[in-house]
Amino acid sequence: MPPIDARGKLEAEPFSYAVRKDGLVCLEFHGRVVKTLSGREAERFLERISGRVGKEAQLVLAKLTGHFKHGNER
Repeated sequence: MPPIDARGKLEAEPFSYAVRKDGLVCLEFHGRVVKTLSGREAERFLERISGRVGKEAQLVLAKLTGHFKHGNER
């Protein structure tokens, strides 16, 4: 099985998340919001991410955001 992060993209920890007062969870890539979670989906995410740090947390965030379009891509 090949390594999960073969190119080392998650080493720089490009993903982050923020929990808002109203319960929304914003997933960010280099400081820009790429996905917003609410309700049950937000709760499940917080359960899944709790206790994970570093590369494990980055992998969870990367899988949740999926493949999104950057900048001027259509």
